[in-house]
Amino acid sequence: MTSILDTNVLLRFLVGDHKKQKDQAITWFKEAANGERVIVVKPLVIAEAVFVLESFYKHSREDIVSSMLPLLAMPVLDVEERDVLVHLWDEFLSGLHFVDAYLLTAAKRTDQTLLSFDKQLIRRAHS
Repeated sequence: MTSILDTNVLLRFLVGDHKKQKDQAITWFKEAANGERVIVVKPLVIAEAVFVLESFYKHSREDIVSSMLPLLAMPVLDVEERDVLVHLWDEFLSGLHFVDAYLLTAAKRTDQTLLSFDKQLIRRAHS
C-alpha cells in the first residue's frame, strides 16, 4: 500500500503535542519499515511543516533544521526531491524563506536557471 503523508501527521510526529496521533504516526512509520506500507513525502508537505513550525510553534530555524534533516534521511520515507530538500538548509539558515531556499537549491543542483524579480535571489543563484 502506498500512502501520501499529510503535514498534520508529520507535525504530530515531530512536535508530539498530541500523544495518540504521534503514536499513530509512529505505527505508520513502523509499517513502512516492515515493508507493509510506502510513505510518500511531497516537498509541499515539508514547506507547510516548516511554515507551521516557524509561525505557530515559534521554533527557531536551527531547531527546524535539526528536526527536518534526520526526518528526511529516514529510509522508510519515500521523500520526493530528497536531494534538494536535504541540501537547502544552509540557504534557509542564511535567512532565505523556505520556498526561495528550495528554488535556489533546485536550480543549482539541476543546473537550471532561476527566473525571479528578486535581485538578491538572482545574485545568489549566480554565485
